[in-house]
Amino acid sequence: MALWAIRGQGRVVFSSSGDLTRATRAESSGSQSSLFSLLGGAAESLFATLIPSNCRLCSAPLIKISRLPVCDTCLAAMRPITGLVCSVCGERLTSPYAVSEGIARCGACQRMEPLFDKAVAYGSYEGGLRELIHLLKYEQVRPAAGVLGRMLGEAIAAVLPRLDQSVPLVIPVPLHAAKLRQRGFNQSELIARTALKSPALNAASWPLDNAILERVRATESQTGLTRHQRRENVRGAFQVRNVEAVDGRTILLVDDVFTTGTTVSECARVLRKAGAVRVWVATVARVLRPELTFAVPEDASKGEESTPELRAMAATV
Repeated sequence: MALWAIRGQGRVVFSSSGDLTRATRAESSGSQSSLFSLLGGAAESLFATLIPSNCRLCSAPLIKISRLPVCDTCLAAMRPITGLVCSVCGERLTSPYAVSEGIARCGACQRMEPLFDKAVAYGSYEGGLRELIHLLKYEQVRPAAGVLGRMLGEAIAAVLPRLDQSVPLVIPVPLHAAKLRQRGFNQSELIARTALKSPALNAASWPLDNAILERVRATESQTGLTRHQRRENVRGAFQVRNVEAVDGRTILLVDDVFTTGTTVSECARVLRKAGAVRVWVATVARVLRPELTFAVPEDASKGEESTPELRAMAATV
């Protein structure tokens, strides 16, 4: 038996057991959804009114409640590195002649084999990405580590098929104990942990150890130093505390920025000395040479002697 009743403009049906029909439940669910949406919009409006805030990068007003004070436009502008880069260190290549036998290498990597096997980075260390890293490191805006970690995860995932199949041991580049106490966290560790959980990489099972590699000597800021001065500055600054954990392993060394590579090279040196068989380097950003426009030889786009890289460049120039 069912009882019919009129409620406003809608018809409500009750069964003999007192349960609402499916139609009534759908109406109720829709009303709740609309209410939640209305309350959510009101909360964001109230937030913007009572707690005014601007994007820390472009100063545009923030209209969404977020732990990261950076607008969507600025985040969307942080794009991955494109174009031809060195297959070893990731430096931008400014000449098609850097490609030899299908392998792209910069002049530095051709002259001297780096101590690491390969270095990858998500974006160029400039503009918004540089400022976002500074928000984390120098202004303690920890939510920035989530975005930076997702970027790092994408960079690692992009080259994962070319890496060996063994599960790497993830080691963040350490801070000196005094710097760690001052900052309160190691930004490289925060970024690394987020990267492993990122959907692009999905490597939460990879082991991460922040105690194996230790910075035993406080170093000067590398800013403004020449390449030679940078090498001397970090020489002997790191040591491996647990040689057994490194011996025979592939290491994924994580840092926030790759500038000249002197810091990660010194870390790679001591890790290899401790028995690591391979050292991969992954950073969120990399300092790149200015992008130049160069002429591609006429025969770069044809003929059997031209490489796929040269043919691709010829098609895009």
